[in-house]
Amino acid sequence: MTDFVLVAGAWLGSWAWDEVVPELRAAGHGAHPVTLSGLADRQGVPAGQQTHVQDIVDEVERRDLRDVALVGHSYSGIPVGQAAERIGDRLTRVVFVDSNVPADGESFVSGWSSDGRAAVEASIAGNKGFWAPLTAADYDGQGLTGEQIARIVDGSTPHPGATLTEPAVLARPLGELPATYVKCLLDGDKPSRDVVELLTGERWRLVEMDTGHWPMFSQPRELARILLDAATP
Repeated sequence: MTDFVLVAGAWLGSWAWDEVVPELRAAGHGAHPVTLSGLADRQGVPAGQQTHVQDIVDEVERRDLRDVALVGHSYSGIPVGQAAERIGDRLTRVVFVDSNVPADGESFVSGWSSDGRAAVEASIAGNKGFWAPLTAADYDGQGLTGEQIARIVDGSTPHPGATLTEPAVLARPLGELPATYVKCLLDGDKPSRDVVELLTGERWRLVEMDTGHWPMFSQPRELARILLDAATP
């Protein structure tokens, strides 16, 4: 049995996995969606990036999970990638779902264009230290129904800004982790350059989904099947 620890991206909480969790449990596995500090039902909890890394490690250790598959979506690939090396032999695989990946000494916004980085920093400065959630129009073209978009928008909460600007801390190369990268093709047909390089290694695999950046909403059953396949040796 694999224990899946599921971490959604910016602005989202554990609720984002509501349609994926039953599929994993029905297949006989554990499923543990995590809400990171400062988000959803944990609003008001101070958080930097290392807080989010510790949130994930704490979930694994508190439940004494073994045979763990860590799943990080979007922003959360950064803390998940760091947590993966910190849980040691409890880890079986990391699954990055259309996500950023950590680089030692680099932040979430390090690789962004100067305009993109400035926009995020302006949002944080104008929202008392938080990155403002997207609007409904921002989800167009991502394979989502109007109902799914409304659900995401209604459930989203401002994201703690410090988690986006603080650097990642890695003790060893990310390519040494056993990993699957899920690329959602409506959000670009190729992974980022750093992910492409990681995929040249023996321990990384690529899986593509014909949907947008939020597959836990647009194609939850298909995503669950990919997670189950990824956890199978």
